[in-house]
Amino acid sequence: MEGIDYLAEERKKAEFNVDEMKIVWAGSRRAFEVSDYISKLVADDPGFSKEERTMLPRKELFKNTLRKSAYSWKHIIDHQLSEEEAERLRYFVDEPAFIDSHLGVFIPAIKGQGTKEQLKKWLPLAYKMQIIGCYAQTELGHGSNVQGLETTATFDPRTDEFVIHSPTLTSSKWWPGGLGKVSTHAIVYARLITDGKDHGINGFIVQLRSLEDHKPLPGITVGDIGTKFGNGAYNTMDNGVLRFDHVRIPRDQMLMRVAQVTKDGKYVQSDVPRQLLYVSMVYTPQALVTYASGALSRAVCIATTYSAVRRQFGSQNGGQEIQVINYKTQQSRLFPLLASAYAFRFVGEWLKWSYTDVTQRLQANDFSTLPELHATTAGIKSLTTTATADGIEECRKLCGGHGYLCSSGLPELYAVYVPACTFEGDNVVLLLQVARFLMKTVSQLSSGKKPMGTIAYMGKSEHFMQCHSDVEQAKDWLKPSAILEAFEARAARMSIACAQNLSKFENPEEGFQELAPDLVEAALAHSQLIVVSKFIEKLQQDIPGEGVKQQLEVLCSIYALFLLHKHHGDFLATGYITSKQGLFANEQLRALYTQVRPNAVSLADAFNHTDHFLGSILGRYDGNVYPKLYEAAWKDPLNESDVPDGFDEYIRPLLKQQLQTARLWKINLSYKLI
Repeated sequence: MEGIDYLAEERKKAEFNVDEMKIVWAGSRRAFEVSDYISKLVADDPGFSKEERTMLPRKELFKNTLRKSAYSWKHIIDHQLSEEEAERLRYFVDEPAFIDSHLGVFIPAIKGQGTKEQLKKWLPLAYKMQIIGCYAQTELGHGSNVQGLETTATFDPRTDEFVIHSPTLTSSKWWPGGLGKVSTHAIVYARLITDGKDHGINGFIVQLRSLEDHKPLPGITVGDIGTKFGNGAYNTMDNGVLRFDHVRIPRDQMLMRVAQVTKDGKYVQSDVPRQLLYVSMVYTPQALVTYASGALSRAVCIATTYSAVRRQFGSQNGGQEIQVINYKTQQSRLFPLLASAYAFRFVGEWLKWSYTDVTQRLQANDFSTLPELHATTAGIKSLTTTATADGIEECRKLCGGHGYLCSSGLPELYAVYVPACTFEGDNVVLLLQVARFLMKTVSQLSSGKKPMGTIAYMGKSEHFMQCHSDVEQAKDWLKPSAILEAFEARAARMSIACAQNLSKFENPEEGFQELAPDLVEAALAHSQLIVVSKFIEKLQQDIPGEGVKQQLEVLCSIYALFLLHKHHGDFLATGYITSKQGLFANEQLRALYTQVRPNAVSLADAFNHTDHFLGSILGRYDGNVYPKLYEAAWKDPLNESDVPDGFDEYIRPLLKQQLQTARLWKINLSYKLI
């Protein structure tokens, strides 16, 4: 029945103030108010409906996305939304589109790499949507290896122009969002060549299409790369392919904040530190960490809500069956994901603060913390996006067969999210970057240089190589100090072991390639330590609201002890804990699942997701799942008629054929007679 909250009894069990937890999740009261306002604005507007998205053919899907993007832009203008509110609007519309690339990548790239004059010229056009841009870096043959890009930008001093060219098939730009059908301009990354000398990769603003009829300009071949994984999902985005045939652009369309080319073709480094480029490169990866917490929270909300609704087995004397969420097997898979969503949110907040801090330091020519930020961002991006992609799929399985339906929201959520494991850096490649940073840190320990920030624990490496856990009973694992030292000792010992093994190779690069799997594990251990430590730091803050801090303490312990249980072998192999202490951790973990159980639905409610944003019948706030699933089934285009198209052509002849003459019939008849 409509209007009935089938989960009201579940929500009465909550042992904390849900409204206060919503504010903690959002990051601040202001952030909560903005998100709450914008999410409801989108949810209440039928123009943003997502109901039939997974059923639309690609052309119709894409046209509908163009409509929504234009409609979103109208909302931004009509409601005079701030930049923060506009970003939230795009997020809650929940449909990848060219406008995301334009506002999220194209404009920031100009701001980060353009001169004052270039900003003055291009930003007003971009902000007013008089031009639409994308970020054309990745090529058919090169992604993670940016230095291997093949597109060339050769300066011609006779005409004061750059000639942009795609010399090979593999130099074709491939994947940029918004490129395929919409963008009028692109920031193209190419090899800067002057007087036969290659100066490496630089960005260039290149017009791709006419501003009159939108057709590709001479020398430009551009289109969409084709249908991608999943129904709906990322197929709303026109990821594109782009080739240049000696396309000429004015010299001043080279992004020149860090380096310039003069009229006579001289390459000149500006007085702006090149490190500023690197900080702009970590902006998107750090934002992806917050995106990870949002995506995982959606999947967890759906799985938690449905697990409380679904009942299977255990009926006594004709009574109700047991809620699926009460089974320990369900809890041991679901609750660590619930804890992970909160953990990723808090480390994302910290990473955002770190990005701002490093940016301010760079303005004062302090570059000391930039390498650490780069390594930290790479590691946390890799960890959170991999865990989130895996977590969404686990939530689908936690919902049983119904989780496989598009109406559950989970297949499309997975399909739209999983590219995050690859874009802005392949996750394994990123961990190898972290590993290089860790190996450099270990090599400097003997110099007396004191490690700072996220690697400060390395300064206590001598202690960690000798110490052992003092946990004597299961509840000792609830002490933050016990957890933190266990993760620090594991990370330090794994990094030092890798460094020692690397030293055995005459050729360091050969050793790095040979030991790459071990180095990835060491980098992961370091990254997990950061997430655990930032969750613990969050708990040391003043957190308002009845019972809120207590619930976060439970979630923090679940997250840490789940990792300890999952990577039990690492902790044992490094010698810091004994097998008995590992068993204590698992015992405490089970007890924590019992503690979080009455609060699970309300902890998912604290994510404050509207039904529109979830796009899931299984995750409906009111729990009215089964009638809505039945209702949705009849909306499928296949059910528009009782007799399907193709019946008369293909099925009727099968039904009417004379099987008596078929050899198959004779064989089956003989089998039955025997």
